[in-house]
Amino acid sequence: MQTKWIYAFEEGNKDLKDLLGGKGANLAEMTRLGLPVPPGFIITTEACKEYLELGRAPLELEVQVTMALRQLEDKAQKILGDATDPLLVSVRSGAKFSMPGMMETILNVGLNDKSVLGLAKISNDERFAWDAYRRLIQMFGKTVLNIEGEIFAHELESIKHKANVSADFELSPNALQDLVDRYKNIIKQEAGIDFPQDPRTQLDMSINSVFDSWNTERAKLYRRRERIPNNLGTAVNVGMMVFGNLGDKSGTGVCFTRDPATGSSGVYGDYLQNAQGEDVVSGIRNTLTLADLETIEPKIFDELVSVMRKLETHYRDLCDIEFTVENSKLWILQTRVGKRTPAAAFRIAVQLVDEHLITLDEALLRVTGSQLVQLMFPQFNKSNSTKPIAVGIAASPGAAVGKAVFSSKVAAEWTERGEKVILFRKETNPDDLGGMIAAVGILTSRGGKTSHAAVVARGMGKTAVCGAEVIEVDYKKNQASCGDHIINEGDLVSIDGSTGEVFLGAIEVESSIVVKYLEQGKTAAIKIASVDDADLIESVDRILRHSDQRRKLHVRTNADTFEDASTARTFGAEGIGLCRTEHMFLGERRQVIERVVLASSDEERNDALSALEPLQREDFRKIFEVMDGFTVTVRLLDPPLHEFLPNFADLKVEVALAQERGKVDQAKLDLLAAVERIHESNPMLGLRGVRLGLMIPGLYALQVRAIASAMADQLEKGKNPKIEIMIPLVGSHMELQLTRSEAEEIIREVETTREVKLTIDIGTMIELPRAALTAGRIASVADFFSFGTNDLTQTTWGFSRDDVEAEFFALYLDKGIFTISPFETIDADGVGELVRTAVARGRAANPDLHLGVCGEHGGDPESIHFFHEVGLNYVSCSPFRVPIARLEAGRAALSAASAEYNSTR
Repeated sequence: MQTKWIYAFEEGNKDLKDLLGGKGANLAEMTRLGLPVPPGFIITTEACKEYLELGRAPLELEVQVTMALRQLEDKAQKILGDATDPLLVSVRSGAKFSMPGMMETILNVGLNDKSVLGLAKISNDERFAWDAYRRLIQMFGKTVLNIEGEIFAHELESIKHKANVSADFELSPNALQDLVDRYKNIIKQEAGIDFPQDPRTQLDMSINSVFDSWNTERAKLYRRRERIPNNLGTAVNVGMMVFGNLGDKSGTGVCFTRDPATGSSGVYGDYLQNAQGEDVVSGIRNTLTLADLETIEPKIFDELVSVMRKLETHYRDLCDIEFTVENSKLWILQTRVGKRTPAAAFRIAVQLVDEHLITLDEALLRVTGSQLVQLMFPQFNKSNSTKPIAVGIAASPGAAVGKAVFSSKVAAEWTERGEKVILFRKETNPDDLGGMIAAVGILTSRGGKTSHAAVVARGMGKTAVCGAEVIEVDYKKNQASCGDHIINEGDLVSIDGSTGEVFLGAIEVESSIVVKYLEQGKTAAIKIASVDDADLIESVDRILRHSDQRRKLHVRTNADTFEDASTARTFGAEGIGLCRTEHMFLGERRQVIERVVLASSDEERNDALSALEPLQREDFRKIFEVMDGFTVTVRLLDPPLHEFLPNFADLKVEVALAQERGKVDQAKLDLLAAVERIHESNPMLGLRGVRLGLMIPGLYALQVRAIASAMADQLEKGKNPKIEIMIPLVGSHMELQLTRSEAEEIIREVETTREVKLTIDIGTMIELPRAALTAGRIASVADFFSFGTNDLTQTTWGFSRDDVEAEFFALYLDKGIFTISPFETIDADGVGELVRTAVARGRAANPDLHLGVCGEHGGDPESIHFFHEVGLNYVSCSPFRVPIARLEAGRAALSAASAEYNSTR
């Protein structure tokens, strides 16, 4: 049976996007609705795939094109390229997913030296006919014959200069005839052939060029960036040309059924009399509003409004519509569900619910976590025209303005006196945390989206630009340089974490009303909001609350401080999935860690650890208090000890200089010896996590005792603490068994001493491939698993996260090895398969095992859908990602339910 490669517009519908592409499917749908669509046919994406595989068109395609073309000619009552009254057609690409400007379009196919004269006569407009012909030759030469567009553009400018005009539409018919001759000469010189005079040859070559355009470099690059599969192919849409440049009774325009910028209901769009579609978007001429169209052509306006209403009702969404008026007849050329701003997305979704066009479930599926992210972060005023001095990596969204400082100490000091500061660093480390907290924004000249600065900034909701390599940071001079620009300490700078741009001076910032709503609640935020903002607050609130009702995943937060925990609860967190304890050992407490390392006896070490216990206990008390009634999962100390000690190289230099001066400090020598003793070539795979707890007696015991005591304190106050202890970097069930036994013994001691019952679950992070593969054995001694997907990604791929992104991630993304960084979105095929394995084996061994994720992926929209699919109980993310996780968890539940329903139909 012969393959059907072509569908007439009447044969398709909007659900055939895989086969007919988005544009073709919508043209077919509008035809079925009885709208005035120029007749035409669609060559399928399957034909494109066959063409690309064979290197030629399928054998049957030529015959099927003939049959479809004859049917089109019958409908138009014209013949392609006829010398007296020619049918002209457009040949346009149209993939399943919109790829604007990435593939090819050829207009006015069918014109030649004879038919141009017939077109001039039938239209009674010689200039129009010759302009259409020169446009065809120009498009054909550039698109089909791969001639540089600049060659045609240069010739056009030459003709305009000769005619003493500045705009294309001012050229006379004679000038355009001259231009046509010049264009044909370009074809001959550059391609070695004459411009084809046979209309069918033009059509066939144009169809092939659209197929070929699927694999142009720009199309492949766009697909990589937008994560569109390479194997989809493009459809080809062949349609009868209609013209908006036939005089004042003709025109062309674009309209929207609602305002795509704000979501407001109404009629929005642009119109140009006596113009073609490209004139509207090129900006050559000032457009009119649709209100002007109502004055010029009231009947056309009324018909257009009727079409807009019909399409929005049919698609149940904002529609973007392209139309042409040819001699007072309206033609609808294209429609699609319109793109919109994040604010408009939420408003329109709720409007359509209130208009009973969609359900709340559908409204939830119409918005995304990425859109909510954009609504949460402050932004620079859109009217800003200042040029950036540098562009780095957009590491953490938002807009920040402050005075440049070059050390965390100064950042903290200046903030205390009321200054807003931007912290400039070559790169950050845990010691910079105080300055990062104090600063309104962070800029580093090294690192990428997963560097320390980026990860911490996103966790805190701080604006950050990383990897701005053109900026040189000089700590000695307390300044930064970028080309001819010098930034001194105290100079005002502005950074845009959404674009990576860095500006000199202060750029006006627009604050986010959505964050105020999340912090203060709906009622309080609406009181200070404008009418439009109040409408946005109401829309976001309704959709978030509905998502909370629909989601199965619980949403916890990663929080190490009372302040972070408070913020997370305000944003809707249902507990803490990761309370890191390493940050509690920084600052003045580092000296105690040094005492632990330098201890020459168990007694000295225990004394040092004992000094930390009351401090740790107070840290936990504050966090348990704000999260009362919600689970708090405390991870015991994870990083290697070197992170809490002076840098080995710096300390070595310091001691050497002191020796030269004859002022050697024995304590420094002892510290150097200790640092040298524990120095590791690859510390992230060395003595850390559970290994550290086993190697340094009393370290984990101190933390467990502080946790249990803080819990007992809360119980004595009549509170309801729910505490879990998480052991990091477990690779063997015996590691967990030994650590758990020690922890349980300490918990029993505290129970006895305080005369309380402490129910504390003990589990582990799954962050090593071996842990995932042996999850069944580990589950036998664990109450819960929490997937540490940051380290699991590193150890699965063999990556050092802080190194590889700057080294070769850009190349991997460019070549399509990655479609997105595996540190941003879970690598479902690799890392994800380990997660699936651990879930299945863990639950098989321990049906009561509860499962979560606490890596950065816990706040990534796409990853959340994966975690729902594999059956986790919760995700945990930074406080500022909690609303995004709440939204996406609801969307994931609905998407999964919809997929399951469709599979059973």
